[in-house]
Amino acid sequence: MYDTKRQWKAWLYLLPMLVLLAVFTIWPIINTVRMSMLEKYQALAAAGGKTFEVSFYNFKDVLSYNKFLTCLKNTMILCVVTVPVSSILALLIAVFLNSIRPLKRVLQTIFFLPYVTNSIAIGMVFAAMFNIVGSFHGTPNQIIETAGIINNMLGVFGIEPINWINPGSTYGANITVLVIYIVWNALPFKILILLGGLQGINKQYYDAAKVDGTPRKRIFTRITVPLLSPMIAYVVITGFIGGFKEYTSIVGIFGEDMGPAGASKRLNTMVGFIYDALENGRQGRASAAALILFAIILVVTLINLYVSKKRVHY
Repeated sequence: MYDTKRQWKAWLYLLPMLVLLAVFTIWPIINTVRMSMLEKYQALAAAGGKTFEVSFYNFKDVLSYNKFLTCLKNTMILCVVTVPVSSILALLIAVFLNSIRPLKRVLQTIFFLPYVTNSIAIGMVFAAMFNIVGSFHGTPNQIIETAGIINNMLGVFGIEPINWINPGSTYGANITVLVIYIVWNALPFKILILLGGLQGINKQYYDAAKVDGTPRKRIFTRITVPLLSPMIAYVVITGFIGGFKEYTSIVGIFGEDMGPAGASKRLNTMVGFIYDALENGRQGRASAAALILFAIILVVTLINLYVSKKRVHY
């Protein structure tokens, strides 16, 4: 039986972690709720001794703000499109990597590299790839316009250059670039998780299926996917959570304007909305927006958990 008289040692070992958790996690959550309930709360005004009434004004202010729906729409589009696409691609790539032997570790390393690369740096590379660049050549008055790497590749198939991210580009073109980047950036983590799940599946299932002459497609749908369903549910849920927090990819490609020149904030998201409120000193609005975002993520996560109970095989 465990000696209860020595429990104080366990609490002593846990104390540093508990202190850090309380200071950097629990207190910020409590403070966020507090600021969201103080009408038009501003930290500088509060430091000067100003008091604020307790109300739901900040939540009404966020919901009635004209750019809030734009931020919510962009966030929802990115989540609904990128999470299914990246999850399906990650599953197919993981199955492929698990079934080969030559260069297996090399390919795993290549696919995992984006996960350990800075998101802003990757976004800048993507911006350069999709950018249409005009450069001086010869005399200062002579400018040569380069369609960019992606447009040059499309030109091989006879497709005219597309204005992806430059001034005058369409909303659809901007979203397409973001979707490609987010899907590509999300693949490494999902592939790693799914590949680990695949390697944990008992090989006897596949051996029995081969003896029965089962087609590969049926093996994939009847054995691989059901036995891998807990991992699939995990990457889908975490994918939605990460998608609702999307921000750095847009900054990396379009800069702090969150959109091409002339269409500032066109691609702003919920997290960008929160940062904008903080930059303007509207801590009350930012806190209310953060709690609204938390509520949306919570509802989506609960729905995913409810669905996964019926679809996941443990």
